Amino acid sequence: MKTHKIGFIGGGNMASSLISGLIASGHASRNIWVSDINPDTLKSLEDKLKVNVSASNEAVVNEAEVIVLAVKPQIMGDVAQQIADLIRQKKTLVVSIAAGITQRSLSRWLGAETAVVRCMPNTPALVLTGATALHANSQVSAEQRNLAETILRSVGIALWVQDESQLDAVTAVSGSGPAYFFLLMEVMEKTAVELGLNEETARLLVQQTALGAAKIALESAESPEQLRKRVTSPGGTTQRAIETFQQGGFSELVNKALHAARDRSIEMSKQAEPN
Repeated sequence: MKTHKIGFIGGGNMASSLISGLIASGHASRNIWVSDINPDTLKSLEDKLKVNVSASNEAVVNEAEVIVLAVKPQIMGDVAQQIADLIRQKKTLVVSIAAGITQRSLSRWLGAETAVVRCMPNTPALVLTGATALHANSQVSAEQRNLAETILRSVGIALWVQDESQLDAVTAVSGSGPAYFFLLMEVMEKTAVELGLNEETARLLVQQTALGAAKIALESAESPEQLRKRVTSPGGTTQRAIETFQQGGFSELVNKALHAARDRSIEMSKQAEPN
């Protein structure tokens, strides 16, 4: 894997995170190529990460064995069609991290014979603690699956889903999920100030509590329900708060929100389908 030549089309935050993760895991920067329309972005990547940069998408495709498409969904069709002939000639693996762009769309732009892996990463990949779901089309070989997984695993966990439609659920859970936790943290912080704590103390307590809870959940074999019950003493302060959450319809509201996010993901995919 560390000798594979990897190309990124688009050098934004997610691409930069993946590149940083690859280099941190031992992948040589000389084997990484990046193209972007912004010369300042390319200069920054070249200076900080010592990777190869180019303003030409075709130049990157010519060098790489796998191409990571990291451009905005709105321009994905134009970019994909621009490099389609080269991709087909070289039989290059294409990994897409663009939200809402289906494999059907990618195959229409790149060619039905193109090996495509579609991924749904999330923003914690920016700090190497991401969660990514992947789905491969029938053209992807076992070796290519391993290569795609290794790229995404460099910034966190990477899991395969059996059906591409499950990526809409992944979007609702982990793709949008960080914002849900930020919302809870936001409200807890504001309420903590209301209860008499200063802003700095409130923020630090909320952040460290969120980190601690996540760490316990990751390292424990118990379910979140079991962990919740373990820290909820009968008749205590935690029980009073949990009962208040439940009386306010907390579970139903979370359920409704995730369904809404999933449905919106499906809508966006349909809107992005080529005519």
